[in-house]
Amino acid sequence: MNKTRRDFLKTAGAATLGAGLLAGCGRFSPGPERFSVNRLGTGKMKLSWFPYELKLRHTFTVASYSRTTTPDVQVKIDYEGFTGYGEASMPPYLGQSVESVTKFLEKVDLERFSDPFCLDDILAYVDSLSEGDTAAKAAVDIALHDLVGKLLGAPWYRIWGYDPAKAPDTTFTIGIDTPEVVREKTRECAGQFNILKVKVGLDNDKEMITTIREITDLPIAVDANQGWKDRNQALEMIHWLKEHGIVMVEQPMPKERLDDLAWVTEHSPLPVFADESIQRLRDIQSLKGVFSGINIKLMKCTGMREGHRMLEFARGLGMKVMVGCMTETSCAVSAAAQLSPAVDFADLDGNLLIANDRFDGVKVVGGKLTLPDRPGIGVELL
Repeated sequence: MNKTRRDFLKTAGAATLGAGLLAGCGRFSPGPERFSVNRLGTGKMKLSWFPYELKLRHTFTVASYSRTTTPDVQVKIDYEGFTGYGEASMPPYLGQSVESVTKFLEKVDLERFSDPFCLDDILAYVDSLSEGDTAAKAAVDIALHDLVGKLLGAPWYRIWGYDPAKAPDTTFTIGIDTPEVVREKTRECAGQFNILKVKVGLDNDKEMITTIREITDLPIAVDANQGWKDRNQALEMIHWLKEHGIVMVEQPMPKERLDDLAWVTEHSPLPVFADESIQRLRDIQSLKGVFSGINIKLMKCTGMREGHRMLEFARGLGMKVMVGCMTETSCAVSAAAQLSPAVDFADLDGNLLIANDRFDGVKVVGGKLTLPDRPGIGVELL
């Protein structure tokens, strides 16, 4: 059998054999010319973690707060000589902290499971340990997916059957700031990205957009972070934004104002995406007709397993999908990027906003997400 044929079978087999392994929660002995799975031993999974403060390159301002750092907890799962990496990032609005994440992780006992391929069983157990703690759960989920991907010898976009060439451009976020700083940030990124994301929701929204338009005519996505309080004002602003090259709007009004949000979406000339209004899979059904689409963030939905299910369910309802992130290292951003070939918009620049990334992972090349051809989530320690 020639090398091209072997490579084809290995790639094609990743999704089918990987899916069967994960669904069956057992062990698989592949034929010599088929997809290679690292055999399971009799060891136990060992979970460990440590706090790691993310340092932002610039002060980050949205409609409700500003910050220069983001608390974070780095996680790993060791098993039979393999290591899976994960992380929990906690921006202020998430309501979680290093202390709460640590307290949750202390309750997680992975040694009770002998088979890391039992993703459903393991992650159902993790989810059952508390009602919230979504970032802590995401850290375990990402590390477990990274581990299982390495045991399978394949990246998750292949296991899910996605074509990495279909990964979209990612937006690059410009936070609310003075015109001088906005111009500087725009000049820095205008030659590297094909679409920008601008934070709005205060009284200087038009100034933000017109300042950016002095520098570039790139398409822009805007995120109001619930900042607009009146639906007529929100709709008027959206019409103005469309005239200035904006292509989508994220969370224009407070999350509890579903009737007003549905009215805005119905009359909007641009797609309207849920962010603060969407947390987990169970939230999607009630948002059909309220928003054009949803923004999936691993730190809110408990990780890759549920994020993938959210994507498929939203598609089944005819909704658009975007995948986003917090300020995170390349660990969590690369995990979210595994979903990117199947979405309409990607906002995966969180690793580019920090100065102390620990990992090499997903890249932005010519503005487009480029997924690493490595197993698991595709990251390596720097």
